[in-house]
Amino acid sequence: MIALGCDHAGLELKNAIKLHLDERNIEYKDYGTYTPDSADYAVYAEKTAKAVTSGECELGLLFCGTGVGISIAANKVKGIRACCCSDKFSAEMTRLHNNANILCLGGRVVTVEKAIELVDVFLDTEFSGEERHMRRIAQVTDLEDRF
Repeated sequence: MIALGCDHAGLELKNAIKLHLDERNIEYKDYGTYTPDSADYAVYAEKTAKAVTSGECELGLLFCGTGVGISIAANKVKGIRACCCSDKFSAEMTRLHNNANILCLGGRVVTVEKAIELVDVFLDTEFSGEERHMRRIAQVTDLEDRF
């Protein structure tokens, strides 16, 4: 199960990705927003992030105008490693090396076609599990715990 969330600026991209997930037979839960009315990204980042940290959903996809604001908000939730990406290499490495659990995309930054590519790479890439990457993730978690 994939958690989805967006603000008004990410709504169109989120809806396009929902259609793509349907085509791939990937289940998802949409945490809003559902209309183009102005919406605060932190609200939907929190809902989506909580679905991931609770285990209700395995991974998350978040959308706002740039992907940046919603990624900052999501990363405030303990246990979230959200990454804003706009290129294929970063989307792959964020899973392979950082074991990111939320991908954030900007509806004003990437096209639907690019977003589909990035989502597919993110969802299809597994964490490498290499010791050096596990050690680094543990260091990030330690920072999160201390501050």
